Formats: sequence, structure tokens, C-alpha cells
Amino acid sequence: MFQATFQSTAVGKSHMAALLDTVAQASTRPRYAFMLLSLIAEVADGDGKAGPFVRRGNHAETLRDWLCDSLTPMAGRDPRRIALAERVRDELERKGRLARDPAEAALLLQQEVRDRIRVSGKANLSRAVSELVRAGLLRRHYAGYRVDHQNRGGHRHVVYTLIGQARCLLQRHAPKDRRQGELAFN
Repeated sequence: MFQATFQSTAVGKSHMAALLDTVAQASTRPRYAFMLLSLIAEVADGDGKAGPFVRRGNHAETLRDWLCDSLTPMAGRDPRRIALAERVRDELERKGRLARDPAEAALLLQQEVRDRIRVSGKANLSRAVSELVRAGLLRRHYAGYRVDHQNRGGHRHVVYTLIGQARCLLQRHAPKDRRQGELAFN
């Protein structure tokens, strides 16, 4: 009985509601997966393709690094994150790598914590992307040196393409000042 009621209300869903439902069904961490899809849509071109590099001003970095850094503040108050910073400080002090100048020490500590967070963030990112690929919301391939390929390696970096229901996110990030059929002249 409940299932019949649920199905009848699901028919009238908006594109975004249907996407949220799919993400919730497919992902073990749906909020994280949806934030990931939103960030990909933010840097994607009109075809939904993002990567292999993200350019911000004069700086370009790989899509995976940019996504990890963008999602990092979400866990800033996490007790594990605070404990990691303390462990890194203790480790640097034991190895004698921590500078005597407090400003230099803080900078070194911040860099080392960021690097370690990025490593674990890439693992989380890969797990979430794999779930989204299985759900038919994202396509992943690698581009770069010599030949595009389905597998990484050989100086290739990841490219994500929004597909299926996830393409509704592209409309949210489309430029507001352009109308269909208009050409931009610079």
C-alpha cells in the first residue's frame, strides 16, 4: 500500500527531485555525492564535461585536486580533522622538521595537513564518483598526454561528464545573459 502511494507521487517529480532521489538510492553518502555533482556542474562546459584541468584566474589545477580542495571545508570541524593536525604536529616535532619560527611552523603544518587530507579526500572522491557512475549520472574517462583513455596513467587526468538526470544541474549554472541562438562576439 505504501509503495503504491509513493509511486503515484513520484510521477510528478521535478528534474531536481528525481535527481535527488536517484542520488539517495545510489550513494552511501548522498549529501557528499550531490555536492560533488554540483561542483562538477559548476565547472562543466555546455556538454556537461569537466576537466582535466580547472582554471581559476591565472592558476590551473587538476579537476580532482580542485574538487578535493573545494570539499575539504565540509569536514573542518570534524574531531578527526583536529586530531590529524595534532598528530602531524607531533610527528613533525619528533622528526625535527618543524621550524622554530611560529609563522613558518604554522605554514609547514598547514601544508602537511592539506596534503594528507587531499590523499584521503581523493579516496572519498573516487568512491563517490564510482557510485555516481554506476547510477548513470556521471561518465569518467582520462585525458592528457598522447591519447584519451578509459584508464588512468600515462600522464592522463580525469574528465567527468554529467549524463542522464544529472544534466539538470547544468541549467542551474548556465550563463544568465545569453539567449539560445546568440553568438558571443568579443
